Amino acid sequence: MTTRDLPSTLSLGLRRGNLEIRQFLRQRESVVFTLLFPLMLLAIFGSVFSDTIAPGVTFSQYFVAGMIASGMVNSGFQQLAIVIPMERDFGSLKRLRGTPMPVASYFIGKTILVLTGMFFQVVLLLLGGVLFFGLNLPSDPQKWFTFAWLILIGTASSTALGVAFSVIPKSGRGASAVVSPVVIILQFFSGVFFIFTQLPAWMQQVAAIFPLKWLCQGMRSVFLPESFASREVAHSWESGRTFLILLAWLIAGIAISIRTFKWSRE
Repeated sequence: MTTRDLPSTLSLGLRRGNLEIRQFLRQRESVVFTLLFPLMLLAIFGSVFSDTIAPGVTFSQYFVAGMIASGMVNSGFQQLAIVIPMERDFGSLKRLRGTPMPVASYFIGKTILVLTGMFFQVVLLLLGGVLFFGLNLPSDPQKWFTFAWLILIGTASSTALGVAFSVIPKSGRGASAVVSPVVIILQFFSGVFFIFTQLPAWMQQVAAIFPLKWLCQGMRSVFLPESFASREVAHSWESGRTFLILLAWLIAGIAISIRTFKWSRE
C-alpha cells in the first residue's frame, strides 16, 4: 500500500471520533453523569430558587444559561483533563503514537466526542428549561447566531485547554482530584450558581481572567431579555470582548498543548 492509499487525516479523525463515542457509551456511569447531571442540577436549583431576579427573568432562566456554558467546560476541559491521563497510564496513547495514525486524527476524534456530548447536554437543558422553568427561546436570528459561535468557540477552547491541562495530573487515578476542584471553583466564581454581580468584587475580577465567566455572560445574552444587559458588570453584553477572550484562550490552549502534550509518562 502506498502513501496515497492511506486514509486522510480527517477520515481517520472521523473514524476515531466514532470509536471515542462508542467507547464512551459503554461507560454507563459516565454517560449518566455527563449528560444528566446538568439537568439534575437544573431541577434542584430551579425548584429551590424560583424567585424573580429582574422583570421577566427568574433565577431558573438565569441558571439555564450558566449550565449550558458550564456544560462546555464539563464536556471539554474536565472530561479530557481526566480521561487523557488515564489513557496515558493504561498505555493507550503510547500504542496510538506507534501507529500510522496522524496525531491530528486523535485530537479530531476527541473534539468529535466533546461536541457530541455537548449537543445532547444542550438539548436536554433547553427541553428542561422550556418545559419546567419557563425558559423563553430566542426568536431573533441574531441571538441564534451568537449561540452558534459561542458553542463552537467555547467547545473548541475548552477542548484545547483540557488537552493542555492533562499534563498536570501525575496519574490517571488522581486526575479527578486535581481537575474537579478547579472546575467547581470556576463555576462558583463565574456566576453559574449565583448571580454574578452579587459576588464579591475580587471574585468577579478573578473570574474575568478565565473563559467560563465570558461563556456564561454570552449565554445570558442569548436567553435573557436585552433589558438584563444593564445588570451586567459593564452594563452591556460585551459580545465582542467575549469573542476575543475566548479566541485568545483557544489559541493559548492549542499552543500549550503542542508544546507540552505527552504520549507517555516517560
